[in-house]
Amino acid sequence: MRLRADELSRFGEALGRGLAGSTVLGFSGEMGTGKTTLVRAVCRGLGATALVTSPTYSLVHHYATAEGVPVYHVDCYRLRTADEGRDLGFDDMMRHRSIVLIEWPERAGSWAPPLDRHFTLNYDPDPERRIVEEIS
Repeated sequence: MRLRADELSRFGEALGRGLAGSTVLGFSGEMGTGKTTLVRAVCRGLGATALVTSPTYSLVHHYATAEGVPVYHVDCYRLRTADEGRDLGFDDMMRHRSIVLIEWPERAGSWAPPLDRHFTLNYDPDPERRIVEEIS
């Protein structure tokens, strides 16, 4: 899909509204392609009440939703090795009926839980758009 910023937000919100607990989504792509923007929209669709920001330095943010389903936003960009993924607490996240949104899941290697859906975001020749593809 080739999406403008407003379309990317609508897509993410609709995606979030359709999620149930115990779901893991992955978001891959170059820096600046809109991964956090898409995650922010998914969180809005889930009814997250807090300001959603990038966990680039803290690595994990936790958000509450109106329905009480915990949402974990994980950014693996700063992992130096896949083995550092073991310290992110994925096992604890998955013990609850939670939604886990992982940016750069490939950097966590086998420590990342299996992805239910995986999206890649890329630049489009039109700078106002991004290309969003779901990996099977």
